[in-house]
Amino acid sequence: MITIKNYINGELIEAVSKKHLDNYEPATGKVYGLIPDSDSQDVQLAVDAAKKAFAAWSNTGLEERMMLLMKVADGIEKRMDEFVAAESRDNGKTLKLARAVDIPRAVSNFKFYASALQHFASESHQMPGMGVNYTLRQPIGVVGCISPWNLPLYLFSWKIAPALATGNCVVAKPSEVTPYTAYLLSEVCIEAGLPKGVLNIVHGLGGKAGQAIIEHPEIKAISFTGGTETGKKIAATAAPMFKKLSLELGGKNPTIVFADCDFDETVKQTVTASLSNQGEICLCGSRVFVEKSIYEKFKEAFVARVKTLKTGDPQDEKSMMGAIVSKQHKEKILSYIELAQQEGGKILCGGKELKIEGRCAEGYFIEPTVIEGLDYKCRTQQEEIFGPVVTLTPFESEEEVLTMANSVKYGLASSIWTTDLSRAHRVAEKIEAGIVWINCWLLRDLRTPFGGVKASGVGREGGWEAMRFFTEAKNVCIKI
Repeated sequence: MITIKNYINGELIEAVSKKHLDNYEPATGKVYGLIPDSDSQDVQLAVDAAKKAFAAWSNTGLEERMMLLMKVADGIEKRMDEFVAAESRDNGKTLKLARAVDIPRAVSNFKFYASALQHFASESHQMPGMGVNYTLRQPIGVVGCISPWNLPLYLFSWKIAPALATGNCVVAKPSEVTPYTAYLLSEVCIEAGLPKGVLNIVHGLGGKAGQAIIEHPEIKAISFTGGTETGKKIAATAAPMFKKLSLELGGKNPTIVFADCDFDETVKQTVTASLSNQGEICLCGSRVFVEKSIYEKFKEAFVARVKTLKTGDPQDEKSMMGAIVSKQHKEKILSYIELAQQEGGKILCGGKELKIEGRCAEGYFIEPTVIEGLDYKCRTQQEEIFGPVVTLTPFESEEEVLTMANSVKYGLASSIWTTDLSRAHRVAEKIEAGIVWINCWLLRDLRTPFGGVKASGVGREGGWEAMRFFTEAKNVCIKI
């Protein structure tokens, strides 16, 4: 039984209440650890530690700050196998995916922002014969970072690294569903010699620990990734307090396949884009729109490829898909598959809960599911499912597919598959999304702005956008 602790003021400690929450392994459906059931008392301890550390940390030299963040990155890298195993066990994702994506990306996040802090520049504006203005970019102070369960360390570090790089002190909360790698990160920070109070990690429920972070008057900014409804609640609390907000929320992303695409490559990549991490990625293309002239051919090839995906024990290197993150989420996904059938959808493959023999007999598994025949306005096509469920829909014209693609309340990501460059630019400009991939998916450059429009969020992360979010701009004007 693994007992996780909070990381406050440089030490690993229990929750003030001494209460715990059960931590389940999705692949087995069994409890394998305990998590601190933290509340406002623990958050207050973390804020006190962060406030005390802020003056020294914000005035630490850039090179020293860089070296400490690099040590954190190196510490994760040295314990790569341990982090990979922990992420897989905690989330249900395959070892293969955690090793290829999640943990390497967390390492990259710390390295990227360690380097970026030395190159982060501000603006100056000359007024000929009158004066000059220059802009100071100063750390905010104590900031809150709250991350989701689908890419636990990947997205946790995506927030923490730029916040620390720009001189802030952080009170962070990982998802209570997947806390293990955040706990290991605490150990790495201690080993790396990160000064006490600079980073504080408080575990617990969103409604208790998370809410205490959001409403604390001395936490000046909130960076949150998660569901749109939770984002609304955060905004309702934080906006009247004039906190800075960065909200990366839900998605219902369109994949648009034109007849002139590179067919084999498009089939291969769109299956990956639809079902990676059991479809539990906010960027997954869960709505696939295919030009009518190739629809039947594409459908046959797409379904055939999906049927080759082996769902099984995440620890089995042969498994291509793992477990759903929790029993509750599994039931939600299954309810949407049932809804799709009620709405007239035809299941082309999958559609059922999957039972795995052996140690995973009580785990949370769902067959990768492909559905056709649904109206683009129905709930299955409009609401975020966040699981291994993808819909196929034919279209006849650019105008029609853009109407369907833009019909949802979300606007996070999209992908376009065509060899016609003019069409690609034309459609990309008209899609209502913060990210457009052309003939690719999840090809990421950490320098680029990341985020969505409409109900998919407020603000941007990544590159200079994150550095700007975690700083306040101050204009200084000097008269000549």
